[in-house]
Amino acid sequence: MATRGVPFTIPSSPASQKGRREMLKIISACAALLVASALVVPTVSQAAESSSIRVSYADLNLASKVGQRTLERRIHGAARTVCEIEDSKELALAAAASGCRSDAVARAKPAYEAAVAGARRGTVTVLDAAALIVTAQ
Repeated sequence: MATRGVPFTIPSSPASQKGRREMLKIISACAALLVASALVVPTVSQAAESSSIRVSYADLNLASKVGQRTLERRIHGAARTVCEIEDSKELALAAAASGCRSDAVARAKPAYEAAVAGARRGTVTVLDAAALIVTAQ
């Protein structure tokens, strides 16, 4: 029973306080796990997507070293664009971005070499076809 003006409280035992602490630990761990998974999901979904960009060389003379270097710079720039992973201080993300860029450049290399060989032979390329695709996976 309660006396007037003083609420009736059940004294809590040390066992029930310990149970509350354990429950708070579990809730905190679940919340941390939820936050961590929310941060990882965008990275995984970005990795699962494949993106590509068209790199034009219609304005370049690929028979010249200057034109070839310019196209190489464009390919590397496109690789940075398609392999954009949020800049982070985390080594794992930096390594993943670097690997993606290297792979994208390597996949574009056969098209680059074919374009340079065509320019050396004097092959005519229609303006819209004077492009290659840089793809990230």
